[in-house]
Amino acid sequence: MSPTLSALTGFIAWTLLLLVLMEAIRSKLVLTREVPANGFHPDNNNLSPFMQRLARAHANCLEGLPIFGGLMLVAVAAGKASVTDPLAYALLAARVVQSLIHLASVSPAAVTARFIAFSVQMGIGVYWAARLLAG
Repeated sequence: MSPTLSALTGFIAWTLLLLVLMEAIRSKLVLTREVPANGFHPDNNNLSPFMQRLARAHANCLEGLPIFGGLMLVAVAAGKASVTDPLAYALLAARVVQSLIHLASVSPAAVTARFIAFSVQMGIGVYWAARLLAG
């Protein structure tokens, strides 16, 4: 598998892992009767701050996946994975770092670090898009 497809699979797996973690915690809350099965809000705003950050970290992955994953798929489909391969793992690492920071804290320093990780992804995405459009 090419680095692009491996990183895309990693991005999808990371997004899935965050979802599984959220649903495991929600299941525990239902089984222990702390929250009724129909008592969850999509953004977890009625739960702990960690659960709210987890919902947002997962949503961030879902928001980025069509953009960054789409560019990866276009590159592979067009036979231009050479454009995305060199930075594919960097994009995945920046996504994971962004999520982990989001889960850990919302302090000003953490928010700044999280934005830097997202900026790395945006920079890579813009670079890929420009290279792919240039032919």
